[in-house]
Amino acid sequence: MTIGLLVLASIAIITLDYRGQAHGVISGAKRGAHDAFSPLQRGVDAIARPVGRFLSGAVHGGDLEAQNAKLRREIGALQRQTLITQSTRNSLRALQRLNQLPWVGATPTVTAQVTALSPSDFAATVELDKGSGSGVAVGMPVVGGAGLVGQVTLVWSSGCTVRLVTDVDSSVGVRFGSGGDLALVQGSGLGRNLAVNLIAPGTALHKGEVLTTSGLQHAQYPPDIPVASVTSFSSTPSATQETVSARPLADLDVLQYVDVLQWQPSP
Repeated sequence: MTIGLLVLASIAIITLDYRGQAHGVISGAKRGAHDAFSPLQRGVDAIARPVGRFLSGAVHGGDLEAQNAKLRREIGALQRQTLITQSTRNSLRALQRLNQLPWVGATPTVTAQVTALSPSDFAATVELDKGSGSGVAVGMPVVGGAGLVGQVTLVWSSGCTVRLVTDVDSSVGVRFGSGGDLALVQGSGLGRNLAVNLIAPGTALHKGEVLTTSGLQHAQYPPDIPVASVTSFSSTPSATQETVSARPLADLDVLQYVDVLQWQPSP
């Protein structure tokens, strides 16, 4: 009976509200109920929401971890692709520079890739992927995009070893200045500047001056290959020669591709 009375009362209220009668009273009742229950609703939400989040995280945690792992793999793939693309661009630039070497002239060349670096600080060498099978022989000069890299010292059918100009056993006869003065560039070790010897005290020098191979008869290298640029020079009253330091023009730390000049010194 109570349920029946409540149903009849609800129908009556809905009818009056629809017709516009007692609209103000009903609206006031709605506002009062809203004001009364809003704080309670906010309190329940504050308690229930963290619990809901925790339960949702517990239920979907595996899916989220799988999605995160997938995203990490995709980011890693994009980063590798970026590095590969950059490396390809660098390789293309290195090959383009080798095709535009003005000092090579008509000398035949063998383009090779660096496959290994020196295993120690004492021997400044690199290994190339071209050897006797490609026409490479001991004693041939090796050049990079900016200048002299070194000289072939060991050859096998599919590769060779190159002694860099920074090796302590490397020495290169060079010219410099408008008068073509002669000097000797000596290696000081891997990663170190070159020592320039046999320059008389008081000789006119300037920083950045380029030293090129002399090309004298029986020299180990053909003429006019850039070797190094002067970085510092000094002398003392009792010195027998200038103390000169030079930096190799070829970037020996990031060698990728080089040209082996099929050149032998004249007998």
